[in-house]
Amino acid sequence: MSRRPHLPTSARLALALLAAACGSAFAAGPRQLSEDPGTDRLIVKYRNTATIASVTASGSANNAPATAAPAVGALSLRSSLALRVAANRHGVQMNAFRQTANGAHVFAISRRMSTAEAEALAASLKAGDASIEYAEPDRILQALSTPNDPQYSSQWHWSDTTGGVRAPAAWDVSTGSGVTVAVIDTGVRPHPDLAANLLPGYDFITSATTANDGGGRDSDASDPGDGVAAGFCGSGSSASNSSWHGTHVSGIIAAVGNNATGVTGLAYNAKILPLRALGRCGGYTSDIADAITWAAGGSVGGVPANTTPAKVLNLSLGGTGSCDTTSQAAINSARAAGAVVIVAAGNANTNASNTSPANCNGVITVASTGISGGRASYSNYGSVVTLAAPGGDSGNAILSTLNAGTGAPGADSYGYEMGTSMATPVVAGVAALMLSVNNTLTPDQVKQMMVSTVRSFPATCSQCGAGLIDAAAAVTAAHDAITPAPITVTEAESNDTLATAQAVASVPATVNGGIGSNGDVDYYRISVPASKTLTITLTGAAGTGPGLGVYTALGRKLVEKAGSTGQALSWSLANRGSGALTLYVRVSKSAGSTGNYALVMGI
Repeated sequence: MSRRPHLPTSARLALALLAAACGSAFAAGPRQLSEDPGTDRLIVKYRNTATIASVTASGSANNAPATAAPAVGALSLRSSLALRVAANRHGVQMNAFRQTANGAHVFAISRRMSTAEAEALAASLKAGDASIEYAEPDRILQALSTPNDPQYSSQWHWSDTTGGVRAPAAWDVSTGSGVTVAVIDTGVRPHPDLAANLLPGYDFITSATTANDGGGRDSDASDPGDGVAAGFCGSGSSASNSSWHGTHVSGIIAAVGNNATGVTGLAYNAKILPLRALGRCGGYTSDIADAITWAAGGSVGGVPANTTPAKVLNLSLGGTGSCDTTSQAAINSARAAGAVVIVAAGNANTNASNTSPANCNGVITVASTGISGGRASYSNYGSVVTLAAPGGDSGNAILSTLNAGTGAPGADSYGYEMGTSMATPVVAGVAALMLSVNNTLTPDQVKQMMVSTVRSFPATCSQCGAGLIDAAAAVTAAHDAITPAPITVTEAESNDTLATAQAVASVPATVNGGIGSNGDVDYYRISVPASKTLTITLTGAAGTGPGLGVYTALGRKLVEKAGSTGQALSWSLANRGSGALTLYVRVSKSAGSTGNYALVMGI
């Protein structure tokens, strides 16, 4: 059957659902993988074909002298030395393990390193030995995460190579654990493929007629149905069956995955906070605004405090007109609380600049694409659109949780719908995946990362925003933006040369050290991740003025600053490369007396 959006009686008082449906039908894993399994092996291909039966290069955190076991074959003294030097620099031991079919050699590393660390070790080794053709981490590869839900194969929007969002690659890193998504909609049915991810929500509808549940606001967010007879929503309005719109939207975001049942939500380990603000004929702006405020943890008179505030708000709804003051104020309060607000562009095949809240400030406005990756025939467009996501089109709609009742609730079911209402929860799901791996992201950072990682449209999608959302790339961007927790390090002698530099496990870090004599020099080895900017501040105790130097792994001086008594020294460097950068930081007596210092390094 076809289903058209519910229209509000007044565009200024009520908002319409943004869902156009195609035929409703029944259609209907492996563990989540670690985000970076790292490796404890390195592959090294020498330009000659020498066989290495036993070569050992060793180093340790304090860089004790290393020794090499006898080399068998033609490994040169220079290559043996380069192996030891690289190991020393990275505080590991390397032992020859085996030879590959193409003549490369596999070295076992004494500890598991992150991929970035192993890449830095490989680069360091190759830079020190001209006889190396290539050196690279022996990466650990794993089976891609694919849910075992029987109808997953019918959800083209997750994995179709043209129009999908690359969900399987995103699931290898994140499934949304720890994130709450508020769905401000018609409420939700306790569908068995959704119930495990549902939180207690709230019904914000103040009109008993609109609510269709016998009362006004209450703590029951379940959907009683929004079907109406002809003329119920105003003279000339059509009859319509219940939409179960909030249930369908919620399933796109967080239908339970890997439960061998039904479908898979994009953030299938996230939680849904169902907030009922739409009922028969739509919903009032004032009710929706209160739901937005409460969803993010704000206070609403007469409503109990929200004990599970959401970091993502899904608004698959809208109406005509400019963004009203009430809606904008609610959106502003939600964003100030750290919530990402994601809104449907609308289904009228017109410019979304006249659709609210799609035209409000601070939201992520979503257009809809079909399986071709081009703009869906009904989707709104325009300069207010942020990006696009799969929402379905004729012949290829979006499968999710639903209910079979035409008026009151019936049997739980699955069904196909299409609309920007379906595209919006796809983006909300991506936001949940991103925040699951990096919960420090601000709403603006989430939006910027989504926009900067989109795929180009594979088919025509004029005025559909930056591009087609890419779940895998967005999650990777969120992960790469993680700032490690600061650590504190105490200087450990002897660290007075580059070769004996004290390894600092991670940055940001604060090193507490001391210059004990006029000739005392302290070296520290650090790794700066790709695309990060290192900042260094050196502060000496009263009466001291330590000097600062920074060097590359090959000993090239990047900076040398003389100290002044009572003055801190600062320096920064952006690592614009694709791999981690190893640097050596030197602290020495420069001015004033000897004494303690604090070396603060941040990224």
